[in-house]
Amino acid sequence: MAEKKESMTGGDLLIKALMNENVKFIFGVPGGQLLPIYDAVYQWGREQGLDTIMFRHEQAAAHAADAWARITGTIGVCMGTVGPGATHMLPGVAAAWSDSVPVLVITPQVLTRQMDKGALQGDLDQLGIYRPIVKYQKQIINTDRIIEYVQKAFREAYSGRPGPVHLDIPADILAKKTQKEITCRDPHYYRSISNPLGDPVLIEQAIIGLLNAEKPLIIAGGGIVSAKAEKQLQEFVEYLKIPVSATVMGSSGILKGTSSYIGGPGVIRGSTQKAIMETDFVIVFGTRFGVELAYGGDLIWKADLPVVQVDIDPTEIGKNRHVSVGILGDCKSVLQQMLTLVKKQKPKPAQETDWLKSLKEAREKYWAGMQKFMTSDNIPIRQERLVNEINQFLDEDAIVIVDGGDIAYYALEQIQMNQPRKLLQAIGMGHLGVSLPFCISAKLAAPNRQVCSISGDGAFMINIQELETAKRVNLPFICVIANNSSWGQIKSRQKYAYKKRYIDVDFTDTNFAEIAKGFGCHGERVTDPNEITAALQRAVDSKLPAVIDVIVKFTTHDISKIGISNF
Repeated sequence: MAEKKESMTGGDLLIKALMNENVKFIFGVPGGQLLPIYDAVYQWGREQGLDTIMFRHEQAAAHAADAWARITGTIGVCMGTVGPGATHMLPGVAAAWSDSVPVLVITPQVLTRQMDKGALQGDLDQLGIYRPIVKYQKQIINTDRIIEYVQKAFREAYSGRPGPVHLDIPADILAKKTQKEITCRDPHYYRSISNPLGDPVLIEQAIIGLLNAEKPLIIAGGGIVSAKAEKQLQEFVEYLKIPVSATVMGSSGILKGTSSYIGGPGVIRGSTQKAIMETDFVIVFGTRFGVELAYGGDLIWKADLPVVQVDIDPTEIGKNRHVSVGILGDCKSVLQQMLTLVKKQKPKPAQETDWLKSLKEAREKYWAGMQKFMTSDNIPIRQERLVNEINQFLDEDAIVIVDGGDIAYYALEQIQMNQPRKLLQAIGMGHLGVSLPFCISAKLAAPNRQVCSISGDGAFMINIQELETAKRVNLPFICVIANNSSWGQIKSRQKYAYKKRYIDVDFTDTNFAEIAKGFGCHGERVTDPNEITAALQRAVDSKLPAVIDVIVKFTTHDISKIGISNF
């Protein structure tokens, strides 16, 4: 890699280390203590392929780094200045931590001689506030060791269960020049590129149970996606004709042509609920037994059901739900081991079973019942109709971002899964406000794919300022807002659990189309369901960041009626 020949600052060394990891963008908001980093990018980083993307708020920058990692499978990088910049990034980093997404967070610190003296923006224990939501962190107090610690941070972020890492660097350490010749070795010299295999004895036990089951079930989690095991999963379930469902994080692991897919996410209705309640043997790949799976509890799960759990994180195995076999390993490696063993025991692919047929029929019946809502001409527009129109319009490989409450439930049910890393949602924290930063990052990561977000009006408002970022960087994508002038999910809970005692859930009417135009973006308001497709086409034709403000009916999804507190 070409590099500067003269002495290098700490900022230069940091950029050098990031480029060695093939980092393309740093998402952030500038601050005085960060200027040595920005100066390195200006002087030589850009010409060698690394640039910064300025956001209008650090939270959005952290979300953008999160989205970059979700789409590319490589670490996203964000930075914000000391004090308020560091605290502003916390929500975005927490969302990445909850969903096991590898993100590098860079925070500067005041000059070392000013520490603990009441410096402007100083005296905040930035390591302490990030500690619960990162896998690794280090305050670097030696300029010559910056590259070493960047490499360690990348190693930790990628190892085992992926997650965020944090480097905190005082301003004088970033500004200091070094005369030492510090080289960057290829990443394979300082981290493993192999994937851990599962215990062969436990894998054999799992396969014996699976082949003897009458109603087996596979559930795919985010571990399938992070391990890049989509093809292995498809081959495994297709060879054995085993029904497969998925969590939100795992849904992007379902490839086109997976005939064994029975739907998901969602465990309280439809074919997935039927599968869980009736299965006699289940293998869960790369997901926790959290709220999405009703904690593995007796609401829908049999108490004596044999469960095999495959996970890269030993702390998740057997958590919340007891397991019959717990396999520690990489999902891709374990699936390949299982497939090899299965083919030895069953040389010919299986035929479709009555069990799988019954679940497909249940899915078809469920969707037949949904058609009246998905094709409704009612005004205000039903949310099911809105999502259906978007589904029909988008390209097959479009990236879809989901951001909101009730609209998220409808979108997650209906979005057609057929491509790796297609669906993005900050599901673990239930975090709102990701639509714009996720769209910006997604379009940077995949410029030739359509990018579309589906959000609620409350969620979209949280980071609406990033319309300026999108226009400045010149990124065409579509943001569709399901506008019911309320915090819809919370209002639904008040409607059913609190007998319509509504408080602090309704907004005044906000015309998001006009706001978008004020930022120089394309904006359009839609009130007629038969105008949705035409509006989507006009958004594409504009070649601008586009906002389609759709007035929808306040309706309540079944999950909101039940309430997650009942799981």
